[in-house]
Amino acid sequence: MTNSVKRLVEVCSKEDGFLGSYFEAKLVQRVSKDKFLVEFLTLVSEEDENEKLREVVDATEVRPCPPQITVAEFDVMEKVDAYDRDGWWVGRVTGKECGEDKYFVHFDSTGDEFVCPGHLLRVHQEWEDGSWVPSNARSHQEQH
Repeated sequence: MTNSVKRLVEVCSKEDGFLGSYFEAKLVQRVSKDKFLVEFLTLVSEEDENEKLREVVDATEVRPCPPQITVAEFDVMEKVDAYDRDGWWVGRVTGKECGEDKYFVHFDSTGDEFVCPGHLLRVHQEWEDGSWVPSNARSHQEQH
């Protein structure tokens, strides 16, 4: 992946309790062949809450921000990303509230299920070989 300074990316967290979640960040600089200094857009430093959190992360934890895919609604069992606690978390739609734009989403990483407004969900996409693959396209490819 070609990475230029100031580019917006998503960084995958490997920390306990955050495993598999993605947080938006800006590339500050390449510090080695396989490491980047990033500045998170929504996370703040523990030492000074007025400063954005900066961390050196492995290049394998960095991906471009996925393109937005507009959908009228999400289907039951569809894999989605839900925005919560300043990041994107992978989950699966398990139901919808009648007459509302709210969905029940189950998160395998924690075993929790929450009600999420539709505007805080996006189609889950995987970054594979330099291209974005929507989860619904993956399931269709795997079925054929």
